[in-house]
Amino acid sequence: MLIGLAKLGVEVELMTQPDAEYRSRFEENGIKVHGFHPRKKIEPEAIRRIRHLLIEGKFDAVYCFNNKAIANTNLAAIGLPVKVMTYRGQTGNISRWDPSGYLTHLSPRVDRIICVSKATRDDLQKHVWGNKDKVCTVYKGHDLDWYQDTPADLKQFGVPDGAFVVGSVANIRPRKGLPILLKATHLLPADSNIHLLLVGRGMDNPEVQALIQASPMADRIHLTGFRKDAPAIIASCQVSVLASTKREGLPKTVIEAMAYGVAPIVSDTGGSAELIEDGVSGIRVTPGSAEEIAAGIQRLHESPELCANMGQSARDRIASHFHVQHSSEALLKVLSETVNGEF
Repeated sequence: MLIGLAKLGVEVELMTQPDAEYRSRFEENGIKVHGFHPRKKIEPEAIRRIRHLLIEGKFDAVYCFNNKAIANTNLAAIGLPVKVMTYRGQTGNISRWDPSGYLTHLSPRVDRIICVSKATRDDLQKHVWGNKDKVCTVYKGHDLDWYQDTPADLKQFGVPDGAFVVGSVANIRPRKGLPILLKATHLLPADSNIHLLLVGRGMDNPEVQALIQASPMADRIHLTGFRKDAPAIIASCQVSVLASTKREGLPKTVIEAMAYGVAPIVSDTGGSAELIEDGVSGIRVTPGSAEEIAAGIQRLHESPELCANMGQSARDRIASHFHVQHSSEALLKVLSETVNGEF
């Protein structure tokens, strides 16, 4: 998005970790990179360096992507004419009654809050004081050209040829809803060729292992552990499920599955449901409903044509509604409105 912004004529400079993976890519696209990032929410050295950069560069706006950057920039920008913009990537975990929120997004020094989804925007608007329009949405853009991995061979995880594979990519956290997904396995046909493939950290947790062993399809549940090739693994599945119960922003795991043409089933929390058109490019389920997840899986299993068409529609939707070029253009519009005070 930032490279796209630069290509649209905005002078962009970036402050980030000196060893950032994409540093060379930014520099190749004419973006000056300052190799520094705050280590704490309030760090005198960070405040000094950010303030010096803002004064020296005479920037119209500064856009902060995490809490350490936001807190230090809010203090560094005091008394300067620069507009402070922040990025908000999830719902929940903030309140106008929590004093810590005023170090970051709720600080009066913040001029604009850019949310990753409409659900995130609506949630945050409940907590800001004054002009609610300072909170807006710019979707996180992608490009299908980024997703060219060769689908993984799932036999390495014990998945047999011809299996109908339901994949789920998520590290073990309470809000990711793994117990709900495993409960759904109790509701699937016992004699089917449906297999569940779980990708992520924490699957060796004793509680998780107990839930897996209690499943009637325990012998058809496969674990990969943490994998850097998670997109290639999910590309080999027929269905992707994210069973989150709360606090999603715009989940990358869902976007990756959609980009590879894998039919997604997502719970209606945060921005997950905004990624799909229910029944066309995915299936939306009620958070916490194992019954609806099982029904969605069975529906796609029983109709290979529907499953394939839904996967293709999901891929098309990423290209048409969540392209990085659209995101850069939307970000430019928000930037112009913010600098000119037109919101």
